Amino acid sequence: MSVKSSLTVMFEAPFWIGVYERFDEGYYEVCKITFGSEPKDYEVYDFLLKNWNGLKFSPPIKSEITEERKINPKRMQREINNQLQNKGMGTKAQQALKLQHEQNKMERKVKSKEQREAEKERQYALRQEKRKAKHRGK
Repeated sequence: MSVKSSLTVMFEAPFWIGVYERFDEGYYEVCKITFGSEPKDYEVYDFLLKNWNGLKFSPPIKSEITEERKINPKRMQREINNQLQNKGMGTKAQQALKLQHEQNKMERKVKSKEQREAEKERQYALRQEKRKAKHRGK
C-alpha cells in the first residue's frame, strides 16, 4: 500500500491557494484550499490538522505512481527550483479540480431545482387554500 501526498501553496490573484494532491493505492485525488492572505508554514500546518476531515477531494482518478528512488542532492535542488519556477497546477490536478467543480455544479443545480419545485408546490397550495376560503365566503 503506497500513500503519497503533497501540498503546493501558490498565489492565484487575488488569493493564496493550496493544492493538496493525494496518491492512494493507484488513485489520484486533489483538493483546493483557499487561504486569504499569504499563510505562514505553521498556519498551513494548523489548518490541515484542524480541517483534515472537512477537506473535499475530487473524485478519484485512476493513476500510476512511480517508485521513488534516491536522488542526488544537487539534482533534487534543481528540481525544487524548477517547481518553484513552474507556476500553476499540474494538468492532472487541473482535471481533477475541474471534475470536482462540475460535480458541485450538478449538485447545486439539483438542489436549486428541488427548492424551486417546493416553492411552486407551496404557492399552489396557498392559492388553493385561498380559493377554498373565498368559496366558503370568508
